Amino acid sequence: MPEAGLWLESPAGRYLFEWECARVDHVVADIFGFNAVQVGLPGFDFLRDNRMPRRMRCDAGLAQNLSLRCQPWALPFASASIDLVVLPHVLEFSAHPHQVLREVERVLVPEGSVVIAGLNPLSLWGLRRLAARRTGAMPWQGQYLSVRRLKDWLALLGMETQTAGFGCYAPPMRDEKWLRRLAFMDRAGSRWWAYAGGAYVIQAVKRVQGMRLIMPNWRDRRATSKALTPVVQRHQKENAKRE
Repeated sequence: MPEAGLWLESPAGRYLFEWECARVDHVVADIFGFNAVQVGLPGFDFLRDNRMPRRMRCDAGLAQNLSLRCQPWALPFASASIDLVVLPHVLEFSAHPHQVLREVERVLVPEGSVVIAGLNPLSLWGLRRLAARRTGAMPWQGQYLSVRRLKDWLALLGMETQTAGFGCYAPPMRDEKWLRRLAFMDRAGSRWWAYAGGAYVIQAVKRVQGMRLIMPNWRDRRATSKALTPVVQRHQKENAKRE
């Protein structure tokens, strides 16, 4: 989405991007493994604070920073081979959002994570989208997904939501001066209307039913040892008498 990169250079785009980067950095810093993939917006590094040895960027375009060129609903990775997938504004601008999530679930290892950044329809940004829907301008032509709806989709795929954060409570103003004047809305937003932020970042973990870590049953071992103690002592006494 080259037009997305251009819009992110605007005052409203920078306002959104700065909050999302800070939030994604905080989330991915504590996710460990070997392979991390960012799908979409390859001109921006959403994996910069992650410490996995292999970090890749995938997109359908021709950006210079691409590791792989592919569609987000057809990822060229083996099943259960990726520890982390980051989706910055992929779902709301995809023609196949369900398939994108199914593909993410396929490539994730058990207990692997997906981090999704999206625009909230239940916000001032969502109202702005309704007002400009016919223009087709970026980013208002997208199909915004609410966090509740996204959680339902993830749950159907066996993915458990871990964290969800909202930000960007000020309206998407074109003038940077107005964004600075409305900065108080960000300070008050998390307290008074926490779920009405213009953007959100959500993390979910792939759960596999029936998998559990098998630990030694130390209690049964101690019980068995105690039960055998009298037998051992009797044999020792018999041997002593024979000698």
